[in-house]
Amino acid sequence: MNDSNIKDIPIIHSEIDRKSREIGFTMPSDMYIGTFLKTLISSKPGGNFLELGTGIGLSLSWMIDGMDDNSTLVTVDNDPKLIEIAKQYFAKDTRVSIVCEDGTNWIKNYQGELFDLIFADAWPGKYSEIDEVLNLLPIGGFYVIDDMKVQPNWPEGHHKYVDNLVHYLENRNDFNITKMNWSTGLIVAVRIK
Repeated sequence: MNDSNIKDIPIIHSEIDRKSREIGFTMPSDMYIGTFLKTLISSKPGGNFLELGTGIGLSLSWMIDGMDDNSTLVTVDNDPKLIEIAKQYFAKDTRVSIVCEDGTNWIKNYQGELFDLIFADAWPGKYSEIDEVLNLLPIGGFYVIDDMKVQPNWPEGHHKYVDNLVHYLENRNDFNITKMNWSTGLIVAVRIK
């Protein structure tokens, strides 16, 4: 399968992708992850969603594309330059809250409603504060992480963090998980109790 087979790409996606290349952003999300997120979000009408690691907004464009009019989404990133770019594209969408804050602080201070889907694409919520993030999901809520296969931009020793995370998720009895050797390597976990 190649990118030309992907249908229903969000209208704004190509512009964000162009901007990503223009500023030399080196961590863009894979298109297949986007289609997957859009599909999962479409299964939760009126849902409440969280993205940890906004980046430049590529995955966010897919997530928003899957939302209905009654859904809401919070996206968090600690990079003010990237957040400003994301705001240029999405700030007018009243369903979306774009937050520039350290993810660890945001997670530890969040007091709102549970999320139907959390896409953790940053260190906080993926390799740290994992328990706190998983506690933000109701029964039936999705926890999605990518980059579980070796990536060229991984720092030395990063595979140990990945291995530890996979082992931790596999040994929880309150989630069903599926590991997918697809795209950049995905794990989808669903809270069952």
